[in-house]
Amino acid sequence: MGAVEQDNEETESDREIEVKHRKINWFWPLGMAATGVAGVLLLALRGCWHRRMSWPVRAQGRTYQVCLGCGVKRLFDEKRFCSYGPFRNELNELIEWERTHTPELNSGQHPQRNAS
Repeated sequence: MGAVEQDNEETESDREIEVKHRKINWFWPLGMAATGVAGVLLLALRGCWHRRMSWPVRAQGRTYQVCLGCGVKRLFDEKRFCSYGPFRNELNELIEWERTHTPELNSGQHPQRNAS
């Protein structure tokens, strides 16, 4: 009888270990899925980070840079060799922005420099 009871205890402990092992196996794929979903949401909400900008391009009397990832444009100051102003898809919008903000730029304030 002692051997049968010992076998039952072993099988119960094996079952407990098996159940724990099954639970642990779910954590890894679930964590990976959650991380992937969070990354996709961040990319969808934030969009392009504008990390890769082209060399300055000159057109219509203005100098600007183009994001190589999404194609958005940003004004560029050749004297200070830095970009400034907002990101826009149309060059005409940037020219209009610069025209409306020229008094601010000429009054000694430095152009707005956002991280790019």
